[in-house]
Amino acid sequence: MRRYLRFIVLFALAALVLWWFGRDLDWAAVRTAVGQSDWQLIAAAVVLVCVTYFVRALRWRALLAPLAETSLRELFAATTVGFGALFLVGRASEVVRPAFLSLRDPRVRPAAAFVTIGVERIYDLVTVVLLFAVNLIWFRAPDSDPAAYARVRQAGIVLAIGAVIGIAALVWFRRNAAPLLNWLKRKMAGARPLVKRAGRLLIGLLEQVAQALSVLTDARGLATTVGWTAVLWSLIAVANWLVFYAFGLRFGISETLFVLGWALVGSLVPTPGGAAGAFHAATAAGLVFLGVVVEQAAAVSIILHLVVFGPAVFFGLYYFLRSDVSLARIRSLVSEQDQEGTRRVGESPAAAGELVLKEK
Repeated sequence: MRRYLRFIVLFALAALVLWWFGRDLDWAAVRTAVGQSDWQLIAAAVVLVCVTYFVRALRWRALLAPLAETSLRELFAATTVGFGALFLVGRASEVVRPAFLSLRDPRVRPAAAFVTIGVERIYDLVTVVLLFAVNLIWFRAPDSDPAAYARVRQAGIVLAIGAVIGIAALVWFRRNAAPLLNWLKRKMAGARPLVKRAGRLLIGLLEQVAQALSVLTDARGLATTVGWTAVLWSLIAVANWLVFYAFGLRFGISETLFVLGWALVGSLVPTPGGAAGAFHAATAAGLVFLGVVVEQAAAVSIILHLVVFGPAVFFGLYYFLRSDVSLARIRSLVSEQDQEGTRRVGESPAAAGELVLKEK
């Protein structure tokens, strides 16, 4: 019941943001802008987005390598099903992708599939923050105020430093996970029942994260995952650039990355429809900041949203309908995964030093 209530609230939020986004628009001008766009360039952008699903599958295989083996076909199927669900339901459907993979391929334990999705999100977030932050250092908007953009460059440097510190913290955690988790277990042994239960959940999660982060301490694994991440976001940036060109916006790489950063912020809002409303509003705001007319900015954001989130629906439906995986089985697996943390780390203090985590 709580999940349905959450969905209703998020759906209402999406409707509210969409209303706010379009309340003062001249929709005739928006339709004109869409009609005058170059659909060949938009089609090329769609092809690139489809390629990104394959690249995501390749990166996911590299992230899963320390934990499990699986086929690239199953990873591609799970990726498209997950992103199709993301478009239809919103961020709450992030669990569909790892659950679908575990149900399709019994070699992949649910915990491994779920935790690698979290690591993947870290890769993507750090990449976009670095791209956006470094780009801000030399980015110039039309009619910019030198004093204001001096502050923008400073903000870019701060963001870049923050991302580097975050990466260093993850590497440190992976190298020191065993003693840290043992220390936490000893502390939790004499805690109150409620605190102990929360501690078990935290320790179980950290153990899985530490296993998945082994790619950060393995030179080959790190090079592979970073390489696929670079390819992935290069394709995404080019797809965005093609959509901008389709609407006559002659942006360079700097402007494209600037708007991409705004779009990412909007895509993080967990509303149904692939961050519907929030993505449109954030993307349009970034375009207006660059001097684009409001109606044209709205038209671009609408088409870009469909290009970025829409193609996965077709692949996802194909693989989902051809599989024997049902929504009930996915929900059951997600519920089991939510409860796993309470069962995993309930050992006695004497056994607290024996981690599930195994050093490579």
